[in-house]
Parts: sequence; C-alpha cells; structure tokens
Amino acid sequence: MENLTDNHSMHRFILLFFAILIAANGFGQTDSGRLIEIDDQVITKEEFIWLYEKNNSYLLDEAEKKSPADYLDLFINFKLKVLEAERLGYDTVPGFVSELKNYRSELAKPYLTSVHYTEQMVNTAYERMKMEVDASHILILLDKKATPDDTLHAWNKVMELRNQLLRGADFGNLAVEHSEDPSAKQNRGRLGYFSAFQMVYPFEDAAYKTAVGEITQPVQTSFGYHLIRVNNRRPAKGQIKVAHIMKRLDEHASEEAINQLKQQLDSLHAELKKGADFGTLAGQHSDDRRTAQNGGELSWFSSSGMMPEFSDPAFELENDGDLSPVIRTPYGLHIIKRIEYRPVPDFDELEDFLNEKIRNNPEISQHSFEIFIQNLKKEYKFEQNRQALDELSVAIESNTLKSFRAANPNQVLFQFADQKALIADFVDYLKDKANDNRSAQTVYDNFVNTTLIQYEDSKLEEKHPEFRFLMQEYHDGILLFNLSEDKIWNAAAKDSAGLEAFYQKNKSKYHWDERFHGWSIRCEKQEERDFIEAVFEEDLDIREDELDDLLNNHFEESTTKIRFGYFEKGADNLVDYLVWNAPKPEDFKDGLHFVRGNKVSPQAKTLEEARGLYISDYQNYLEEQWVKELRNRYRVKVNRKLLKQIEHE
Repeated sequence: MENLTDNHSMHRFILLFFAILIAANGFGQTDSGRLIEIDDQVITKEEFIWLYEKNNSYLLDEAEKKSPADYLDLFINFKLKVLEAERLGYDTVPGFVSELKNYRSELAKPYLTSVHYTEQMVNTAYERMKMEVDASHILILLDKKATPDDTLHAWNKVMELRNQLLRGADFGNLAVEHSEDPSAKQNRGRLGYFSAFQMVYPFEDAAYKTAVGEITQPVQTSFGYHLIRVNNRRPAKGQIKVAHIMKRLDEHASEEAINQLKQQLDSLHAELKKGADFGTLAGQHSDDRRTAQNGGELSWFSSSGMMPEFSDPAFELENDGDLSPVIRTPYGLHIIKRIEYRPVPDFDELEDFLNEKIRNNPEISQHSFEIFIQNLKKEYKFEQNRQALDELSVAIESNTLKSFRAANPNQVLFQFADQKALIADFVDYLKDKANDNRSAQTVYDNFVNTTLIQYEDSKLEEKHPEFRFLMQEYHDGILLFNLSEDKIWNAAAKDSAGLEAFYQKNKSKYHWDERFHGWSIRCEKQEERDFIEAVFEEDLDIREDELDDLLNNHFEESTTKIRFGYFEKGADNLVDYLVWNAPKPEDFKDGLHFVRGNKVSPQAKTLEEARGLYISDYQNYLEEQWVKELRNRYRVKVNRKLLKQIEHE
C-alpha cells in the first residue's frame, strides 16, 4: 500500500492496461468484411468484435458498457496514435525493441513446455483455495549447485533442529537463532496465513498435508530445506474490494504525532458518517497518492493477501459501504470503506484459472521437457540422417566432440518440417560450447532440442492466436505510452506558459468552499491559555513552530495541541464546532479549547493550489487537439452498413 509509484509509472500502467483492453493491430484478415480503413491499414469486422467484446467484459458496471458505435471512436483514436508512433519511428527505438523482445521471451515460456496434470490436481488446488493455512518455518539454505557434502551437511543441520523441536524447544527461538530466512529475526519464523499458489509448491503441499500443531519432516524447495509447523487453519474468506484514506506514520513517530493524525482521521470519519463522499476526501487527504487518484480504491485482495493489520478489520465489515474505525498498520493510520465482497467462486468459475496456474507451474504440473520434445518431433516429422549420425557416433561414444572435424560438413544431420540442420551447423554450435563439461551425447541432444525449440518459438504467433493478440497488445501499449509521454505528459508539465494560459481560461473550475484561516488550540490548563493569549497580544503573526517552542520553553510539560492554517469544513472538529456550529466534540473543554482567526469566503484555487488538477486537464486538452490533428492527417473510412449489422447481432 505504500506509495512507491510516480506519475510516469502510473501513466504506463494505465496505458498498458488500456492497451490490453482495446489494442490489437495484426490479426489475420478474413473475407467477411472490412470495417475500418486507416490509410492502408485494414481492420476487419472480426477484429473489431473481438476487441469490443473483450473491452466490455472488464466492466463492473453494466451502465458503462458502450455500444459498438460509441466504442468505434475510442478504438479509432487509439489506432491513430499507434500509427503515428510507427510513422515517427518509435517502433525502431532500441529501448522499445529490447523491451518487446524481453516481453516476448517471458510470454513464450509457457508455450515452450510440455505440461501434464490430472483432474485430481485441479480439484486439490480448488479445495486448497477454500482453506487458508497459518504456518511458521525454519529455513536452511541450500544452493542449487550444492555438492553432496553440502547437501548432507544441510540435511544433518535441519534434522538436528527438528529433534530439538520434538524435545520441546521453542520454535520461534530456534527460528531467530538458526533460520536463514532473513525475515525470521523479525517474525520469529511465522509467515501468517496463505492459500493455494502463494508459496512454492513443495512448501504449500507439505503445509496443507500437515495437521495443526505438527512439524513436518524436512521439505526441500528451490531455497533449501524447511521445517514447517502448522499453527492454524481457517476457511478462506474470499476477496474484498475496499477504499482507504491513509495518513502515513514515520517509523519513529511520537505519541503526540500519532494522536494528531488520529484526530484528523477522526474528523474525516465524522464527516463520512454525515454523508461526505469517500472518494473526494481520499483524493484530498490520503497520503497514499497512488490510490488517492482513484478515490482511495485498492485492488481486490484475499485475507491472506494483505497484512493482517489491514485485512482483518477490512473483512470484519459486514456490508458494502460500511466504514471501519481508524486502524493502524506498519504504514500508518487508515479508514477503510468496504466497496464489494465476493466469496470463493464455485469450481466451474475457477476451473480455467486453475488449469492455467497449474500449466505454468512445473513443480505442480510434473513438467516433462522430454515429453515436449517428443511431441515436437512427432508434430514436425523429425528424421535423423543415420549416415551422418554414424560419422558422429565415434566422437559421441568416445566423448571427443570438442575435437570433432566433419568429413562432409554440408551433409544433412536431421530434418523436420521445412528445416534442415547440417553437420556444419552442429560444428558451429560446438564452438560456443568449448567450456561445456557435459557428456558428448548430452551436448548433441541439446543441439537437437534447441533447434526444435527455436523453430517452435518462431511459429507461436501462427499457432496460438491468443499469443499473437497479447504480443500485439503489448506492442501497441508501449508505443502509445512512449509517444504520449513525449507528446502529452512531459509537454504539459514543461509548458509553463501554456499551462498558465490554460489556467487563466479555466480558473473558475476548481475553487475552495468557505474556509477558516487561523488557529485551532486545545489547552489542558488555564495558565497555558493565558500564556497563549498574551503571546497573541504581542504578535498575532507568530508562526506555529515559534509558538510551540515558546510553550515548551515556558512550561516544563506542555500538553497544549496547536494547529494553524486553512481549515475546510470537516478538517478539524473544534473549528467545525466553534466556527460553523457543528456538533460539539466529545473532548471539548469550554474555555480551554478555542480558535483564533477569520472565515475566508469561497474563492478560486490558484494554479499552485490545484496544479495537479490543472495539469491533468491541460493534458486532456492537448490530447483532444492531438486527436484532431491525427484525424486530419490520416484518412479514416468506416463501413457504416457493416457497423449496423454488428449492432444488431
């Protein structure tokens, strides 16, 4: 929840997400009709329908669903921007080429494996999603390349720890002293609750198969050996969507600072109870700027997917719209509003998701690389040239491939599909394996496998439409982000003269309601109020920090709480009561709690006071002008007759 996102990365997230919803630029054309032509680019009815339906499927509110005609303009504008980026050469920039290549490499991985899993695995995963496990662990690290001696040493160490636990040693103490998980020093080995797919599979599997209070045998994962103790189990609570208003707390904040922030949130809480809009207050007051832009809304999370200090009070809210009291987490103080709740979905709803998760996890799916290669050989009719292979056999059997010299380097070694691998190709491959200490047979097999996989990789767009769609979506999304950053966002931020002119034309859009400017003071003793009144008589323009220093110097233990500045309604319950006749605060002390200052009439916000809002509006203005330019630059032709057919289908 900590705000680690700057404006640029937020823009990037929004545009890439938007691209995934509406972008695709290279789907196969069919004979069923050209819906849109943008210069020489043709967009078919099928492409448009696919994107239209996908875009609308992400909407939570049916009222936001667009008709094909309404969606058409949004779609065309997006396509125009992508074409403009390509015209300007953004798709040839090395950074873009590299990022797209890396993305494709990651996206291709699940398609370049063979996955075997059973119906039982899927059912087991679903049952685990309905139950959360609270576990602690002790980790003894073991490198993946560990020698047998290292492995034995780690095993003996973890078994000795297990024996100590069985003899009654305290798990937390042993975790602090011996666990090589860096977090154990703080959490004493306790990981909290988790569910399916939230831990590496061997760890998850052992935890779910162990009774509460029991300690597992050593469990080996890619990290090393674990001893796991199951502390508790509970039914999964489903997922919840909430919004929050957060006041950030410094790690070493004093009680006074904590109380001041709590008073601010208490005032906001009271205003919310009276019907104030949560999103508006979050935008104005929350220190989590990442979510404040969106009314304080967080993504959906499960009870095990968020720190318990936050998730527990969130899940205690019984109804949509309910508010939590002010709660505290390691990040600060929060007010939470429940937006929506959904229980663990039925199996039918999750089946595809579970299959996908299992397919992409070799530890769960019993991944078999050999099966994948066998399937490729069968699909592409792989054949080896026995005569050429015989020439290699002596070198392979004697393990002397590094010194191999081919008598006929242009002889075909093996072939498949429309590909032929020559002995010369294998010789070139060997040049890069000079330091490879594996057996000759392994090196040769690896050459065969690599050749097959490279070919399969080249066919992914052709064989898997969803892969092609995702690649095109990411391609367009990066281009749009990069061009928009240069054309709109950076331009709006740097064009101070243009922003000032835009503000002057629209300065009445954002304004302050009636405010109070002055002091809010809560004294506990009459002598401290008298002292403050005397200071004001001498210098009413004294600064807040100066007055605070005077109090602390004059009184050994001053408990007076001082605030100075502009106060909107709801910002301070003392000001609300004494200035605007709001309900009296419960802790109000007549004669000791007072204000000094004046009401300020409603007025337009200055550019500095609303800079973020006006920059956003200016960006929208620049984008509108840009789209007009693109509409003039590119010839757009729409088959209206075909569009009407789509609307009636």
